Amino acid sequence: MRPTLVKDAMKPKAEVITISAMAKVRDVLEAMNHNNVKSVVVNKTNPHDAYGIVTYSNILEALFSNDGDMDLLNVYDIASKPMVQISKELDVKYAARMMVNHKITRLLVTVNGELEGLLTMNDIMKVLLKEVAAELE
Repeated sequence: MRPTLVKDAMKPKAEVITISAMAKVRDVLEAMNHNNVKSVVVNKTNPHDAYGIVTYSNILEALFSNDGDMDLLNVYDIASKPMVQISKELDVKYAARMMVNHKITRLLVTVNGELEGLLTMNDIMKVLLKEVAAELE
């Protein structure tokens, strides 16, 4: 049995919701709500920049812990950056190990530093559940 690779489990670029670093926090909330997602990838501002991510935690911390204003704060003010990046050719077990060891739930999949997809802990769990179901058949 061949290993499951990241490219077989990840969300492809076309399904990854992205936003400009210059957008307002309100825009991120609207994008999350409209697309029913818990995170949004923050685009690079130039070729030498890094991708970032905004999650519910980033928003809650900025707005409630730090008394921020969603109409005054920009995405770059609250994003986690840089995002941890992996290759789409990596075995998902190593991606899962990285997530557990570093206490993160999302990894950016890149090729030559450009966005290729997103791998979440939920994506890996779907692979595991599919394997268990196949074994039961």
